[in-house]
Amino acid sequence: MALTKGITMHFLLENVSGLGRTRKVHTTCFMCACRCGIEVTVEQEQIRFIAGIKDSPVNKGVWCAKGGAGIMTQYSPARLMTPLMRAPGSQRGSGDLVPVDWETALRTVAGWLQQIRDTDPAQLAYFTGRDQMQAFNGYWARQFGTPNWAAHGGFCSVNMAAGGMYSVGGSFWEFGWPDLDAARWFMLLGVAEDHPSNPLKLAIGRLKDRGGRFVVVNPVRSGYGALADEWVPIRPGTDGALLMAMMHVLEREGLYDREFLTRYTNAAGLVTVAPGQPEDGLLWKDAHGEVLVATGAQTFTPFRQAGGHGRLEGVYTHAGRTYRPAFAVFQERLTTCTPAWAEAITGIPRRTIVRLALEMGTTALQHPVVVPQPWTDFYGVTHPQTVGRPVAFHAMRGLAAHTNGFQTVRALFDLMMMLGTIDRPGGFRYKSPYPKAAPPPWTPPANRRDYQPGQPAPGPLLGYPQTPDDLLVDGDTPLRIDEAYSWKYPLAAHGVIQNVIRNAYDRRPYGIDTLMIYMSNLAWNSSWNTLETRAMLQAQDDDGNYVIPHVVVFDAYDSETVAFADIVFPDTTYLERWDAASLQDRPISEPDGPADSIRQPVVAPPPGVRPAADTLIELANRLQLPGFVENGQRRYQTYADFLQGWETSPGSGVGLLAGFRGPQGTDQYVGAPNPQQLQAYATHHAFWYDEIPAERKYYRMANQAYLDWAQSVRFVPTADPIVLQFYSEPLQTFRLAGQGLWPGKQPTHPALRARLATYCDPLPFWYPPLEEQETTAAAYPLILITQRPMTHYHSWGSQNAWLRQLLMENPLFINPQAAHALGLTDGQWVWIESRQGRMTAKLRFSDAVEPGTVWTWNAIAKAPGAWGLHPDAPESQQAILVNHIVPDTLTSRDGTVTFNNDPITGQAGWYDTKVRVYPSELHEVWPKVAPLKPRRADMVNLPHLRYTTRKGGGR
Repeated sequence: MALTKGITMHFLLENVSGLGRTRKVHTTCFMCACRCGIEVTVEQEQIRFIAGIKDSPVNKGVWCAKGGAGIMTQYSPARLMTPLMRAPGSQRGSGDLVPVDWETALRTVAGWLQQIRDTDPAQLAYFTGRDQMQAFNGYWARQFGTPNWAAHGGFCSVNMAAGGMYSVGGSFWEFGWPDLDAARWFMLLGVAEDHPSNPLKLAIGRLKDRGGRFVVVNPVRSGYGALADEWVPIRPGTDGALLMAMMHVLEREGLYDREFLTRYTNAAGLVTVAPGQPEDGLLWKDAHGEVLVATGAQTFTPFRQAGGHGRLEGVYTHAGRTYRPAFAVFQERLTTCTPAWAEAITGIPRRTIVRLALEMGTTALQHPVVVPQPWTDFYGVTHPQTVGRPVAFHAMRGLAAHTNGFQTVRALFDLMMMLGTIDRPGGFRYKSPYPKAAPPPWTPPANRRDYQPGQPAPGPLLGYPQTPDDLLVDGDTPLRIDEAYSWKYPLAAHGVIQNVIRNAYDRRPYGIDTLMIYMSNLAWNSSWNTLETRAMLQAQDDDGNYVIPHVVVFDAYDSETVAFADIVFPDTTYLERWDAASLQDRPISEPDGPADSIRQPVVAPPPGVRPAADTLIELANRLQLPGFVENGQRRYQTYADFLQGWETSPGSGVGLLAGFRGPQGTDQYVGAPNPQQLQAYATHHAFWYDEIPAERKYYRMANQAYLDWAQSVRFVPTADPIVLQFYSEPLQTFRLAGQGLWPGKQPTHPALRARLATYCDPLPFWYPPLEEQETTAAAYPLILITQRPMTHYHSWGSQNAWLRQLLMENPLFINPQAAHALGLTDGQWVWIESRQGRMTAKLRFSDAVEPGTVWTWNAIAKAPGAWGLHPDAPESQQAILVNHIVPDTLTSRDGTVTFNNDPITGQAGWYDTKVRVYPSELHEVWPKVAPLKPRRADMVNLPHLRYTTRKGGGR
């Protein structure tokens, strides 16, 4: 039974009842992923102004150019105003789409989906982009019964998320945050201007006001780097070597927190040394499964019983078996990771590496920050005060988007553990509902029998495998179309979206019937080897049928991918719908307390437009998916119903929103569904925030008061301590499978075995990006990377009339020193050539890029006619899309073809592209793509925002 049937229309009418009046509506921004609280001024039902909400826990009243320009995203000429269907007889990709009524579109897609569900649910591949309702989308796909669902993380930064979750039960971004209010030394690695914008700007400002030191490691000095006290220009893909060398210095100088390592991590855990045996590399455990540590020459004690007194060094024997502490194994590895070794790899002078390591080590160990707050750990020891290590880090895609990124991220977290900076004042602090166990104890259903016709999948579709037995494989064959959780990508925690189209085209491991895409531009900037990818979407078999028979797109705007759809469902904007930033998904929590927020309709959507989630719920109801339909009755009519009524399990009291629960709206975290919950949020500035009491704010992985509370509010299943994983035993189990020593699932193909044995190392190490196996430095001496500009976010920024005026073209930036060596001049047209192909660009000199790197902005270029822009707009005539020449596959020495992904997580290696640059005889953007049939939305009468169709497509 629907809890809130009709709430959207009722509350929207209540909001707009005073037509002609000026009113202010609070909601959550979606111009980037920061999710700032905003106040929208509406006059005569037109949006006039967008500002920040002062009491928002995220942005504290600050807003940016993107946020304020949400007005022009709302009134975009690219808006889709009605369902569309590919015109009969037209070619997919031509953009020849005709309007159809909602019933026709829904009936057609429901018919395709019903046939799939009745025969083989895996024939549906549903992949989503940077949406904010992944908990809902994952639940929908699970109830449908397909294993083939994921969001865009595999193309974005799954290495950052998975590396953190397998190490400390959290990571950066939504998972955790640098405590710059207490830090004295801050290093930012691989972070572009858009991540995470307002909150990071505020934090850096406070750090610098206090005299804190700010160091940026990045091949490019832009955005935040312009504010840094020191820029460290590093070669792309070599950050792991830098981090290993820094740990070498810290270990050599004794500048690491031994107490933290022994009390709160498994660094003292005894590793079995038994080459060729099934126990090799596994942690020695007692009969209760607790890791043993050495507390004497021949004394071995369970970790918790040892009370933090396990030894970090030595070699021990017992019953004829040899053991070494995990930290001792790592110490041996570090002996070769010298600053001189790293200098040759990174291009950073060894003296700089040593100096930076000494700076961070002495700041952390010799200048602690002390908070006069007692707390009690899981050993039962009460600490009279909270001592912090004031060295903080923040990192994102620059570390992650490489085929060696997972181990690089692991190195960063091991470095943070050595310095003792995890969830302490001045260091890295978790954001609720983190920390989780490292890794969390949930995995996707692992066997073919788990995905049966007419049945929901028996568990969540994404998770964190602990051993090879958790993988979705049948022998060597993946069960998922994207090969996630297979021997190729065992820890693909976010799925591998970039693999889907090629695998569906190759019918590897099988073909699919329907590809459903929500808010992902898979035919343009959310893809690589773009021209071939577009051709695969258009490919037909010998009988003239499309190899991918059906493509369904949900989007608010006329993206390049819309042109490849057979059916298009128009979505609302973020200012027209109910939505949530949920603790079950991507919350807006801060280190001091959990928070979530809603979006509410600020203005009514156009008559022919519905929220994508409402459309999916309607399809679920027509298909009678369990969880949506019970005893023939629809549980939800709209997403607003779902937001308020859905629970993680029947009667759990845990839903998508944690605030204002219970019949009276007085419960938090756990409580019965509240039919007025959304209205409660709406009257509370669209967010909920609960500050954690001081005695529970720090050491949350070990703070017993916090752990007890976290269990009570269902953040964690038990109040057991979360032991940080300096040594990742799950990785060793996959290495054993590669060596043929694991007693359960194993691959048989030699290439798959070698892959696991090589890369699934339980301790971090650096290896060259896999692209270097395909190319030589002589042939391709430069590395091509992109960064997002502060003004744009994904595709939709450069359709915005205001933001376009700030940035509508993107040259290729090169260091003058490198350019002169190649005989190139500033402003000339050049070819950029990779092993995938070549393209043109206009060259611009910049001293703010290291000599071995060339780069440009992402998310600017558009296909002619897409996004409601004139075919001759600068975005299609003067902007470049480097995705065209980013290779999507690798060929190993034995001829095995794999994707250009991290071999552990499937993260796309799209910062690894090696290129050469030379003069071009063409003085225009090339390659060309065929213009799409323009579709400019006939928006409401806005004389002050009238668009023209002249060249450039401006105001």
